[in-house]
Amino acid sequence: MNGDPAAAQPHQFQAEVAELLNLMVHSVYSETDIFLRELVSNASDACDKIRYDAIATPELLAGDDRLAIRIVPNAEAKTLTISDNGIGMDRQELIDNLGTVAKSGTKAFLKGMKDAKEGLGLIGQFGVGFYAAFMVADRIEVTSRRAGASEAWVWTSAGGAGFEMVPASEEQAKRVPRGTEIVLHLKDDAAKYLQPFELERIVRTYSDHILFPIELVDDKGEARQINAASALWQRSKSEVKPEDYAQAYRTLAMAFDEPALTLHYKVEGRQSYAVLLFVPTTPPFDLADPGRKGRVKLYVRRVYITDDAELLPPYLRFVRGVVDSEDLPLNLSREMLQNNPQVVQIRNGLTTRVISELESTATKDADTFTKVWTAFGPVLKEGLYEDHERRGQLLALARFPSTAGDGLRSLKDYLADLKPNQTEIYYLVGESIDRLKSNPKLEAARARGIEVLLLTDAIDAFWTTMPQEFEGKPLKSLSQGDVDFGLVPLVDKAEGESDKKTSVEDDTAVIEAVKGALGDKVSEVRASQRLTESASCLVATAQGRDRELERLLARQNRGSGAKPILELNMGHDMVRALGTARTAGREDDVLDLASLLLDQAHILDGEIPADPASFARRLNAFVVRGLRTG
Repeated sequence: MNGDPAAAQPHQFQAEVAELLNLMVHSVYSETDIFLRELVSNASDACDKIRYDAIATPELLAGDDRLAIRIVPNAEAKTLTISDNGIGMDRQELIDNLGTVAKSGTKAFLKGMKDAKEGLGLIGQFGVGFYAAFMVADRIEVTSRRAGASEAWVWTSAGGAGFEMVPASEEQAKRVPRGTEIVLHLKDDAAKYLQPFELERIVRTYSDHILFPIELVDDKGEARQINAASALWQRSKSEVKPEDYAQAYRTLAMAFDEPALTLHYKVEGRQSYAVLLFVPTTPPFDLADPGRKGRVKLYVRRVYITDDAELLPPYLRFVRGVVDSEDLPLNLSREMLQNNPQVVQIRNGLTTRVISELESTATKDADTFTKVWTAFGPVLKEGLYEDHERRGQLLALARFPSTAGDGLRSLKDYLADLKPNQTEIYYLVGESIDRLKSNPKLEAARARGIEVLLLTDAIDAFWTTMPQEFEGKPLKSLSQGDVDFGLVPLVDKAEGESDKKTSVEDDTAVIEAVKGALGDKVSEVRASQRLTESASCLVATAQGRDRELERLLARQNRGSGAKPILELNMGHDMVRALGTARTAGREDDVLDLASLLLDQAHILDGEIPADPASFARRLNAFVVRGLRTG
């Protein structure tokens, strides 16, 4: 130990310090990098304090008014030094602030400066962040001199039961004319923190926007600033140029595209925080991350805390940016942030603001919104399934391809073109637009000019399972339950309906014959109100899962095994031929035709027949028979 050994004064830590240090090292922080954030934060506090005190007492600066933080790695000595020329501490403050658990000089300072708190922007209110340094150091030596004081003191601890205090040696006192110098004697497994590039990475990640210069000193004694020392989000919008936003976006989002939307604002009142958010134009690389985590960075007074605070719901995970709180403490763990009531309020406020901005863009700048929706529509639609409170807003934002043309349509557009007597909004879910456009379930709707939304994103099969309506009109699937277009007039009656009329008795007999032939392969056979040209189609029951959802879940072995309903176009030649075969008692033909009707319906839904070989045999047999009789 430096200084006069006779002057060394042993002190005990406050109760259970050893246990606390063990907790700090093994439980509180999951990443050892955090120690540097904590020490830099404390140094920033010290600079903030002297800057404030110097307003009333300018002589405290003593001609040294350039406040800065320095980091000096020494590979030979295996030490890492973090120093500042801030307010410093006297002997009693060292004992109180470093020897007493959860007592913070910053917290005490705030008590006496209630009115000035907002202007100070102080951090570190818990007072335990300093101890995170013991994650990487087996001994810590702190030399500090209070601004305006003649004496400097040295606090030393190996992290055990206590610490020692000694007056600074002449050499130490000379090194610290004002402020604090912390020397970490690094553990063997912490040697990476002697690498300049590693230190620079940590500072840029956690402390880039500390408002004081952070300088890294190389082995030649030359200092280089490694942080931006400017929090763009704390500046007024009128002071920020478009190119500043573009650069901030690329830095914060690690992206190379141009942001489609930029949100920059401050909230003041019960909570105070600054917000700078960006909506990209192209999907981030981690958009499909199974964890569906957001990447909005949380800062507390310009000090980075985490990008895992879930400040936006998963369906807005494509948004990038920063939220900088003036009220949150520098929390002990990321887990605490999840249930912090202040964070919950910030989360609700951010979500409301982002959706409001999307609504405004959809109204005022349709082209930009279309780009956003094209890139992130499938993600936003997750909110239709998860966010009951905002479902109406998200439905209004949603854009869909439809049978009305090649462009995207909103539900407002859809309602503006409702046909006479149409009371529902119709949609069809499937794998691709081309396949949906050729789906026979559209035939009756097409004959009446009814627009049908074509939904091809995987999430569409899920959110549509929730009861949905828009401006009083329910959304209705064309592949589930009953559909009746009877009250909607045909566009062209000659093309819209078959003139081949059948009797109710004949229809009933044919349906019963098909039921008997197919057995339990289907849950029901019935006359179709959907078909005008095709012979058959498959639909789900009103209470069951939509056909597309059932297919998706079946691929994951999570299907319900529910049997579909087979609907028949009773005027189709193939169905009429089946009726003729039944009347003539040709049971084999009835079985083959019924099976072909079922297999064709599966194929039109994009599925493989249950028995492809039997399907090919039956089809070939009917083709050959037709060629012979022809």
